[in-house]
Amino acid sequence: MDDARAPGGPVGVPVTPAAVVFLEGASDVAAARALAATREVSLERVRLVDLGGVTNLRRALARAAEQWPDAQPLGLCDAGEAHVAEGALRARGLAVRDASDLPAYGFFVCRRDLEEELIRALGTARTVDVVSRLGLGPKLVALQQQPAWVDRPVAEQLHRFCGVASGRKELLARALAQALTPDEVPEPLGLLLDRIAHA
Repeated sequence: MDDARAPGGPVGVPVTPAAVVFLEGASDVAAARALAATREVSLERVRLVDLGGVTNLRRALARAAEQWPDAQPLGLCDAGEAHVAEGALRARGLAVRDASDLPAYGFFVCRRDLEEELIRALGTARTVDVVSRLGLGPKLVALQQQPAWVDRPVAEQLHRFCGVASGRKELLARALAQALTPDEVPEPLGLLLDRIAHA
């Protein structure tokens, strides 16, 4: 199953999905796929939509509602962008007051963002191990030695490292997600997977 990408539109996946899952970017899609495999959650009747940025959510929701009116919309967003999801769901006629209402409608909020959730769940030592296994250890050390980062907490260094180079964010999101045991999956991702499993 190929991932759909907004605003170009979903392609090449189930004609009648049970659920359409709206994810901010490629790294979120990669992590969701990895975690679904870890927890043995089937994605056979699910469309994972790479929004290419959460600001595309309102348009993507409208398009999905037209194409698959019976499909359950689900999603993940960062705490700092929860207001975008709130507005997009309100535009669909849903009674969303604030971010605390989002889970009731199948949208789950990462405390900061996906990478922070994964790093916190794994812990810094195991995250560094994953980075090293990918052959990126020297690049991490180079970042840690930069004046702006040398005295920062390791978790913050790792968070910065995840997004500092093209393609690295997706690579690390997948690898960090794969390193988690099923009972270590961060709460927003676990709740999302549970809704996918019962869609």
